[in-house]
Amino acid sequence: MILKAFKELKSFLDKPRNIVVIGHRNPDGDAMGSTLALKQYLDKKGHTATVVVPNEYPDFLHWLPGSKTTYRFDWQNKQSQRAINSSDIIFLLDFNALHRVGHDMQNTLEKYPNDFAMIDHHQQPDDVKYMYSDVTICSTCQMVYQFIEMNNDLDLIDADIATCLYTGIMTDTGSFRFRSTTSTTHRIIADLIDKGAQNDQIHNNVYDANSYNRLLLLGQALSNLQILPTYKTAYITITTEEKKRFDFQKGDTEGIVNYALSLKGIIFAAIFIEDAEQGIIKISFRSKGKFSVNQFSRNHFNGGGHDNAAGGKSDLSMTETVTKFVTLLPTYKEELEKSYEN
Repeated sequence: MILKAFKELKSFLDKPRNIVVIGHRNPDGDAMGSTLALKQYLDKKGHTATVVVPNEYPDFLHWLPGSKTTYRFDWQNKQSQRAINSSDIIFLLDFNALHRVGHDMQNTLEKYPNDFAMIDHHQQPDDVKYMYSDVTICSTCQMVYQFIEMNNDLDLIDADIATCLYTGIMTDTGSFRFRSTTSTTHRIIADLIDKGAQNDQIHNNVYDANSYNRLLLLGQALSNLQILPTYKTAYITITTEEKKRFDFQKGDTEGIVNYALSLKGIIFAAIFIEDAEQGIIKISFRSKGKFSVNQFSRNHFNGGGHDNAAGGKSDLSMTETVTKFVTLLPTYKEELEKSYEN
């Protein structure tokens, strides 16, 4: 754990400040839950806080308390720039490096004259003045809860804040099934339920709000599934044409990679998705046991994340990207075979 200048940050926040809270590009449940929860907590402390996200987030997260006050940097650029330029400090949540917000927003943040405070659980974070980093914690939402706890302010967590935090923890732990889910996580979840988080409603809002086209896209993705039993690996591809055919919306591919990982005997899973807007192949990696997809992605696909969940990208074509991926597997055959060994 890295807890850098926490006392100084606490002192800095002793008087009302204008604060911007930022999540990463293509925000997921943990990014949205943590930013919205922290914003509402800071408001309760007498600050004026604004959430700015780089771009659109999935429709199944638009119900989160406070989401209607969020600015999108790509769409509401003037409002976002105004909030950033008038802020006394910026909180960076659920990402470890400025490039994770996208090129345009990164340029703005690199010119920012004041300090950053980072709360994040990804490996190898950028160096900023104030930092709370812990790669062993399952989600940034859990870290925000513990940040509030460090300030002796758990009594300020109301039903809305609890709902945001519960959502982020639930989504980043795969509904509490990943190895990073600890007994501490469950105790925090219990407290959030006691404080008003409606666990059944949250689950329904996130997981039971599929559109017809999203299910058809899932069916297409599963029909594209390829299994490489020699390397205990499975992968899925989704092309731009397939996305168009099923009226792709932001978030429609969320979680599909986990279907590949759910196969018996599979240790390593990947999904390759064409992104025409950025001109890249977006990649998500998942693994079981000790095989580090964070290191694999950093080594080969300009990405990173956690040991069992990471992202990456490729500037090659889909065919070339998949060929590169498959060609790399023999190098990792022994690691994959021993992933569950002590």
